[in-house]
Amino acid sequence: MLGPMAQPDPNDPGLLTPAETSLLTDQYELAMAASYFRRDMNETAVFELFVRHLPPHRRWLLAAGLGPALALVERMRFGPEELEYLRSLGFAEPFLEHLAEFRFAGDVDAIPEGTVVFENEPLVRVTAPRIAAQLLETLLLNQVNFQTAIATKAARIVLAIGGGRPDRDGRLVDFSPRRDHGVDAAMKAARAAALAGAGGTSNVAAAKRYGLRPVGTMAHSYVMSFEHEEDAFRAFMQDFPGNAVMLVDTYDSREGVRHAIAAARATGVHLKGVRLDSGDLGALSRAARALLDEAGMADARIVASGDLEELHIARLVAAGAPIDVWGVGTDLGTSRDSPAVGGVYKLVADMPVPGRWRSAYKRSPAKATMPGPKQVFRRSAGRRMAGDVIGLADEQLAGQPLLEPAMRAGKRVGAEPLELMRECAAAQLESLPEALREPGPGSGHEPYPVTCSDRLQELAARAIAGEDAEASTPS
Repeated sequence: MLGPMAQPDPNDPGLLTPAETSLLTDQYELAMAASYFRRDMNETAVFELFVRHLPPHRRWLLAAGLGPALALVERMRFGPEELEYLRSLGFAEPFLEHLAEFRFAGDVDAIPEGTVVFENEPLVRVTAPRIAAQLLETLLLNQVNFQTAIATKAARIVLAIGGGRPDRDGRLVDFSPRRDHGVDAAMKAARAAALAGAGGTSNVAAAKRYGLRPVGTMAHSYVMSFEHEEDAFRAFMQDFPGNAVMLVDTYDSREGVRHAIAAARATGVHLKGVRLDSGDLGALSRAARALLDEAGMADARIVASGDLEELHIARLVAAGAPIDVWGVGTDLGTSRDSPAVGGVYKLVADMPVPGRWRSAYKRSPAKATMPGPKQVFRRSAGRRMAGDVIGLADEQLAGQPLLEPAMRAGKRVGAEPLELMRECAAAQLESLPEALREPGPGSGHEPYPVTCSDRLQELAARAIAGEDAEASTPS
């Protein structure tokens, strides 16, 4: 059943204006906010976003999505159309007047994008008046959950390409937009893949927006549009001599390589490479390499694509397949083997009495939460990660504190360019223990150690016992 005032356009592409972004929330967030407002419950509160359980086939995650999320938070506004729509839903006028003046002015601390994280570690901590903090829930989860899933998938592929080490040559290319779940997903998938170490994307819009390298050759339809395969290659080389990578598997891959070599000789254009999109990529890449080397084209690269994922890639790399560039589409853009990260956003503290923090926690079976604002401290052994401790935000524990200021008084601080995020991700992947580099689920290996500090455990015990549990300060 359509809601009030609904006059939907069945062809609307689903893109949100800045004002409409304020309504990218679950209905109950607004209902709770209205109730808080009516009861004058707008004191400072602290919420944390974390992943309660790692998704299937994952023993770590690569944090992503914070930058786009906070950019949306900065521009959240309730415009006249949005307020009129909420009025039609029955929200009271005083609350709508409050929303008309809404500007997020709180603080956000977060683990930087490109950092390896584990379950129950707070990725984002929001400190703000209760209504404002509550209204961020859906937006933050929408951005961080999806982009973390894709960045993690891309990072696993990058490790597979590098034989268990980060591939610093950027040999992964995002081929996913035609399989991604919508326009916004295609843009964010390209960004998340680049953050994790991909060297380019087929998505031209994402390349323009994020400063990425657009990558592409041709489709089979181009080759089939000419009477002979070699004619297609000659035409493309003449029209795009700087991008002479030929798709050679339309008919017969080995013959396709020979035709690409012949076309290069006929046109005098340097053959930059050939792309294999089907068949036995191990055998075909070896055959292609032999033909290219024999022709004196040792610098021509071999590009592989066609339903690739990290396990298949790892097997090809281990077998020595001479593949230089890997185009990954469906599995990258949808994280097909583990398509969702179940991050949650929970109240952990508030200040019902001015100047005194109170811990908040949830005791539901299998969904219990830890009270109080928290920090994550990471210990290292040499260059490798050795273990994390989740402590209270005002503790000073051994190791590197991971959450950093990301927003103060509603303005972003310390925002890094994508290139620095890539460097962070590469360093993080390099620091993974050997057992966590494997592309498989890693069954049989000990999990990475994540523990809680003594003070955090004591606070949780007092809260569960019903004792008055004063929270630590959030920062």
